[in-house]
Parts: sequence; structure tokens; C-alpha cells
Amino acid sequence: MLFDNRIAELRAELNRHNKLYYQDAQPEISDAEYDRLFRELEDLEKANPDLYDPNSPTLRVGGAPLDAFEQKAHLLPMLSIDDLFAEQEVADFFRRLQKGLGLDEIPLTVEPKIDGVACSLVYRNGSLEYALTRGDGTRGDDISQNVRTIRNIPLSLENAPPLLEVRGEIFMPSEGFAKLNEQRDEAGLDPFANPRNATAGTLKSLDPKVVASRPLAFLAHGLGANEGANLDTEDDFRKLLEQFQIPRNSPVWHVRTLDEILAAIRELDVKRHDLGHGTDGAVIKVLDFDQRETLGFTSRAPRWAAAFKYPPEQKETLLKDITIQVGRTGVLTPVAELEPVFVSGTTVSRATLHNQEEIERKDVRIGDTVLVEKAGEIIPSVVSVVVAKRPDNTPAYFLPEALNYQCPSCHGPIEKPDGFVAWRCVNFECPAQAVTSITHFAGRKALDLDGLGESVAIKLVESKLAASPLDLFTLSVDDFANLLLDPAKSSDGLTQSKERRFGEKRATTLFNSLEKARTEMPLNRWLFAMGIPQVGESAARELSRLHKKLSDLPGSAIISDLADLPDFEELSKSKRKKENHPGLQQYQIDDNLGPVAAQHLRTFFQSEAGQTVLAKLDELGIDPRSDNYAPDPVAATEGLPLVGKTFVITGTLSAPRPEFKKIIEANGGKVSGSVSSKTDFLLSGEGGGSKQTKAESLGVPVIDEAALTEMLQS
Repeated sequence: MLFDNRIAELRAELNRHNKLYYQDAQPEISDAEYDRLFRELEDLEKANPDLYDPNSPTLRVGGAPLDAFEQKAHLLPMLSIDDLFAEQEVADFFRRLQKGLGLDEIPLTVEPKIDGVACSLVYRNGSLEYALTRGDGTRGDDISQNVRTIRNIPLSLENAPPLLEVRGEIFMPSEGFAKLNEQRDEAGLDPFANPRNATAGTLKSLDPKVVASRPLAFLAHGLGANEGANLDTEDDFRKLLEQFQIPRNSPVWHVRTLDEILAAIRELDVKRHDLGHGTDGAVIKVLDFDQRETLGFTSRAPRWAAAFKYPPEQKETLLKDITIQVGRTGVLTPVAELEPVFVSGTTVSRATLHNQEEIERKDVRIGDTVLVEKAGEIIPSVVSVVVAKRPDNTPAYFLPEALNYQCPSCHGPIEKPDGFVAWRCVNFECPAQAVTSITHFAGRKALDLDGLGESVAIKLVESKLAASPLDLFTLSVDDFANLLLDPAKSSDGLTQSKERRFGEKRATTLFNSLEKARTEMPLNRWLFAMGIPQVGESAARELSRLHKKLSDLPGSAIISDLADLPDFEELSKSKRKKENHPGLQQYQIDDNLGPVAAQHLRTFFQSEAGQTVLAKLDELGIDPRSDNYAPDPVAATEGLPLVGKTFVITGTLSAPRPEFKKIIEANGGKVSGSVSSKTDFLLSGEGGGSKQTKAESLGVPVIDEAALTEMLQS
């Protein structure tokens, strides 16, 4: 009973703070305090699964993945509306209304047609019961788990009628869409074509946590089933939405004549570009519900509503050049430099081309005349090339050749990893990547620099104290202490203090961490911190077993021989090839270090950027040493109990998994990240999950901590 009450209290309190933050824009508590309450509720719910509530605020971040979407019948048919493509068609629609109602003037509304995905929210007794897509109009997909992650949708309504169905659009705001595509460009993934595609793709995800990570929002525009609410007009419905603080579509024009309809449509065409989300038309609806009933429906759409569709505005302009932006993760993004042209309400002079594959697909070349529009009326985009206007002998554009296979920011090597569409710079000292590389360099699994998170890295770069990770070793305690950070929120969450200093105490701690990294951090941590492609924790550990110190790696015969293996990209064959290579056989190099990683290492150390890094390390007097150097694996592991055994670790154990990994490796065993037929044992704690299921299906022995202890003692 005690837990029941506390869980109820926390849910009510968090829902109140969500409303204050997302709907009222008047937060009362700090983010840290909110997080504390959220974690307390999360822990209590895990300990009391019988108190599950589908509308708990903890599900705002996404629940367990679904196997498939279930389908449900709509309470009332959820029809689409007819499209109108010319002002004459608007006039014809209005005349049909006049004839159907026997009136010259008819109260109507005109509002934006949101470029999103139609959705129905069903509230019973004030609680969100489920949410459906339109589907075929009769049945739709149950996307309730995904919808519950959308922050501006209330999960409960106070003093609500027994049944209220709210229909509207789920969409992606302009700013969120632009940021999402930037993130996809940075990750080397294909961008979304427009906000609607991004929204539809997100809502189709079977993992609600993916949906929670995307910037989705909802706007209501229509009434479905209703029991208990006395509503006579669309205006009554809008007032009800405002009462329940359900976000609704706006702006809305009230009109009565054809001239007023056309004027509203033209005015909306100007204003819609500043709404903050994509629109592709104007919806015209009869205001009075009785008049709607009189007009009725066709088999596919209501007779009392229609949507005027704005034609996408496209303009021709000259593509003068292609420049390359280096993103914070090293991704190289080509940008079209255009002769300025006025499109959809603004002047466009630049448009992202995303990646080399996109350039090839559209056959974009410098000097081309191109058609430009705004994707979803938001993001400038090159639609196509007017090939007939292309100058003779215009060469095709190939990004790496245009850059001479060097990063434009640091002249480091560039590459296109398998499975990605983007080229990227692989130099961790690249100034354009300073924030990301410094943050990674300082991470817990890298050099563990105490107090240096992303926000501090941003300020170090902005203040020009550090343009790369190794610059950190040139800074003094005073440099860190006087660093000005962003203002902190006060306890009421409303006001903000002035800029704050990093301070002497934190500066001393960070400086000491750097000194420890300089003299004590082992080689494998440094290799991981450098962020060389394909050199993760396990590969770094194997490299440090094979080399005494960092300065041994550039001229390493082991790395050279490994990189020279034929077909080095075929990782699945790397072990067999290593065994067949006489120069490598004696080292018994494990599968964590393959030819691909070796190729990346050699490329980096031979590049101009790599040579600069080595010179800088030498100047700083830094040459990290291995703490597990043992090139003779037989001698190093002789007599250890787990020699030749490969383990996978899963589930909740008595200590963090990395601790068990250290124990296994110290006793001669190896740890892999995934279960396969080559796995000897799965060490499983509580909640072994899919790895345990796979191990059992493959006949891999599943052991617990007690069994591992027994093996170590045998």
C-alpha cells in the first residue's frame, strides 16, 4: 500500500511538471530535480510490475519494442477529404455547399493543412485509451505506445466526458526536422526527403524508444466520436480543446462568402512559411455540425470539407560551386552554392546536397542550372538538374577527388566506411571536430578526464583554449579555472544566474586527471581515445598486448603485415588469413583486431595529420606504455584457467560487466560481444534476454557467477 501511494504521488507530480513545462512553458523545478523524481518512479515501477499504468510518465521515453502493430476499428469512419487544385475548383465546391444547404452565405473556417500523419486519440473517462492511424478509414494501426512518447499530447484530461475522440496530425516541426537531418548527415545516413516522410517512418518504428528520440508533435483539427460533451460547432470543439490544453491547429479564418474564402487562402499562403511546421494546403470546413449532418458524406470523404492544395514552388537558378562542410563528427557534407533566388517566402542561396551518392543520383555538376524548392516548404533543396542548359564538357563531381582525398579543415585522411553514404575525416585532431573529439577523448572509457563533459568541451573550443584534444595538455589550472560556462538554472527553474566560472577546485581536479593521463593511462586507453576508425576498446587492448608503447605502432611490422592481407575488408576471413600468414601466426592475434583496423591505423599514421599528431605527442613528452604487453601468448597465458575459452556476458550481475570482463581476460579467456557457435560459455545474470535465448538455441553452456568462480578455482 505504501508503494501504491508513492507511485500515484510521483505519477501525479511528474504529470503536473510535464504540463507546466510542455504546455504552459512555466517550469517550477530544475531538470535535475525532475530527473530525480523520474528515476524514483522508474525504480518503484520496476519493483512493482503489478502497478503498471500505460499512461505513466515513465513511458514518455518509450516502452519495450513491439513485435507488430495491432489493428483496431475506428469508432467512426476516419475519412480523407477531397483536394482542390485551383481557385475555380474552390468556387465549384462553395456552390455545392450553397446548393446543399439552400444558403447564399455559409459560416466556414479556413485553416492550414498540416503536412503530417493523421492520427486519432481516444480518451475514455479522461484517460488516453489508445491512438490509431487512419489506415483504410475503417481500421487503423494501434500506435498507442509511440504516441505516448509525444510530449505535447496529454495522457489524461480533467473533468472530461466519458468518451472523446480527438483527430489531428502528428508532424515534425521545422527546426526538429532540420536538426534530425543534420544528425543523419553526421552519422553518414541518408536524410529524410521531407518532414512527412520522417514522421511516417518514425511512427512505423516498432521501438517506442526510437520514436521518443525524434522531435514529433501533435495538433488537433477534428472531432470524432463524442459522448457527454455538448458541441454544436467547430468553435465549441476548439474551446473544449483549449480547456483540456490539447494543442490545436491555428491560425483559423472565419469566412462566409467565396471572396472571403479565396482571400483567406491567399493570406495563409503568405503566413504558412512562418508557422514552424510544414503545410501543403488550406482546409475549408463548414462550421456548424447540424449543417455538416445535412450535407453528409460520399463513400470516401465528407461533403462539408475540402482542401485547397498549394502548388510546390520551384525556381531555376545557377549552381555556382559545391563547398564542403566538416561536421562535428567528421562527416563531409557537400553544399550547393546557388545564385540567390526567392522561393516560398525567403531568398535561397545555399542548399545541402547531403552526400556523394545524392550528387550522383541527381547528376549534379558545378555550373548546372538546377530546380530549387523547399522540402516540405522548409528546407532548401535541389530537386533536379535542367540538363538541357548544361554547358558543354561539364565534368562530373566526385567529392574525394575534388578534395584530393584530404579533409578541407585539417588535411587529414578521409574515408567512406562500409554501409554509410558519407565520406568523413578520420583525424581526431581535426579542428572542425574539436567538441566531439575532446568529449570522446575525455570519456570514462577513454582517458577519464574528470569534469570534462560536452558542455565544458564546447566552451573550451568557443574560447579558443583548445582546438583539439592534445591542446588540453598545454593548459594550466588557471586556464581551466577562469573558463566561463553557460548560466545555470536557479532552483525555481525560471530565472538564470550570470555566467559562472569553472572554478579552482574543478580546474585542479581536471588538471590532475590530465597529468594522470599523461603518465599513467595505459596504451589501450590512449588508442581508444584517439578515435581511429575500427579501433574500439577490444582492438585497442589487443594492440597494446602486441606493442610496448605508442611510438612503436607507426613502424610496426605486425600492423603492416596485418594490413597487407588480401581482401582485408572481408572480416569473416581475417582469422584464417592471420593463421596462414607466417609473420603473424606466432602472435595468435584474436578476432578483435583484424586487417581493416590495421589498414586504418597504417593510413592514419602515414598521413600528414597523423605525422602532426605524432610530432605533437613527442613535443609534449607523451608516449603511453602498455600494461598488458605480451607478444608471446603461450608464455603469457601458461597455466591460466580460462585459456582458449571465449565468453559472452549478459544480464544483471553482482558487479558491472566490465569488471567480469577484466577477470576473464586476466585468467586467459576472451570476451566477445555476441553469441555465436564459437562461444564457449555465456555468463548470464538476471534477465539474460535474447543472448541467453540464442545461446540455448546453439547449445552454448549458460553459466552463472558461481560457476565462473568454480572454473577460476579449478
